[in-house]
Amino acid sequence: MNGPMERGDETCWCEIDSPVGPLLLAGSARGLRQLHFRGGPGTAAVPAHWRADPQALQAAATQLREYFAGTRRVFEVPVDLRGTPFQLAVWRALQQIPYGVTTSYGLLARELGRPQGARAVGLANGANPVPIIVPCHRVIGANGTLTGFGGGLPVKRALLQLEGAACVRDLFAAAHFAMPPVHGAGAPQDR
Repeated sequence: MNGPMERGDETCWCEIDSPVGPLLLAGSARGLRQLHFRGGPGTAAVPAHWRADPQALQAAATQLREYFAGTRRVFEVPVDLRGTPFQLAVWRALQQIPYGVTTSYGLLARELGRPQGARAVGLANGANPVPIIVPCHRVIGANGTLTGFGGGLPVKRALLQLEGAACVRDLFAAAHFAMPPVHGAGAPQDR
């Protein structure tokens, strides 16, 4: 990566606003390393040895703003992913899922040559350090349900809606908790 992040392995960070809440970006001269949802579960504290430098992460911030504005479908910002060989393979596969398209953990496992590895794919998906840019939100349950996401299911739903993904059912959809209809609402009760 050329430009302001060329400072060795030092980690720079910044926070940007987005329609899904504040996002913490962190990276090195090699690329973006982390993206955290600041308003969601598991909000990360900024380590003291990181250096605040919005200019160093300007390309990532710009591309994310373009994504949320609906003008970017593919991210070109370099990423510096660190994980096990299997996690790296899963994250590369995630980057091949087109904008607005969803797949399941099982299908992704089969594509990786691990037909019984849906749970392992789910764990690697959950460990993705740069959600949105490495689009783990595009992986859903085999039955079309929205499943776990580091930013929370409402954020996952919002990202898929932004992308115009085919309608998916949420685990917490109203249909799952439908109350029986109330007949005669407002009418005097029988005594």
